[in-house]
Amino acid sequence: MAPESARAFRLALAPPDWPGHVPGQHLDVRLTAADGYTAQRSYSIASAPSSGRVDLVVERLPDGEVSPYLTDVLVPGDLLELRGPIGGYFVQPDGDAPVQLIAGGSGVVPFLSMLGHHRAHDGTHDGAHHRAHDGETRLLYSARTAADLIGRAELARADGAVHVTLTRGAPPGWTGLTGRVDAAMLAAVTVAPDRGARVLVCGPTGFVEAVAHELVGLGHPPGQIRTERFGATGGQ
Repeated sequence: MAPESARAFRLALAPPDWPGHVPGQHLDVRLTAADGYTAQRSYSIASAPSSGRVDLVVERLPDGEVSPYLTDVLVPGDLLELRGPIGGYFVQPDGDAPVQLIAGGSGVVPFLSMLGHHRAHDGTHDGAHHRAHDGETRLLYSARTAADLIGRAELARADGAVHVTLTRGAPPGWTGLTGRVDAAMLAAVTVAPDRGARVLVCGPTGFVEAVAHELVGLGHPPGQIRTERFGATGGQ
C-alpha cells in the first residue's frame, strides 16, 4: 500500500488465477465481520492490463465501513474477498475515433488504466482483452487541490494529452488550469464535437450531470457520451 494523494491510497493486489481486465472495469471488495455482518464496495482498477498488476485506489472515509479497514488495517499478505473484473459499458472504446476522458476527483481512477493501456498497446493486440484503438486520447481532470491529485506518475507519462484544473486554489508556480469545468473550458481543451469523439465522464453525480449537459450543448451527440457516477465523495 502506498499514499496516492492527501486522502487516497493505492493497493496492489495479487488475485490468484487473474483472467485479465479491460481498462475501465472494476472489482467488488467484500468484508465480513466476526458477527457475520458484511459490507461491499466497488473500486475501479487503476492499473493497465499490461502492467501485470491489479491496483485499486481507495479514498479513506472516516465514517466508512470498508475504506478505513483497507487503508488502516490491511497489511501485506492479508486475504480479501473479491469479485471481478466487472463491467463492459464504461470501458476503453474500440476503433480509431478520438477519445475524450473527463474526470472529477477519484473518478480519474479508471482513466489511469485507459491511459496506460493506450500508451502501451496503441494499435497492438492484447490477447482476449484487446481493445484496438489508434486514435487520440485526451484527459481533462478536475481536482480540489494539488494535494488531491491521483495518479501523478500516469498523468506525467501522458504528456500533453492531459489537462488538470484545480478548483480550490493552486500552489505557487502552477501552470495548469484553475476553476470548475464549464463550457468554456470544455471548448478550449477537449476534442471538438465535429471529430466524432467518444466521451467518457466519471466522477461525483453533480459533476457528471453538469459536464454531460455542457457537452451536449457544445454539440456532442448524447449517444457518444458515456457516464459513470458516484455519491458526494470526491466532489469538486
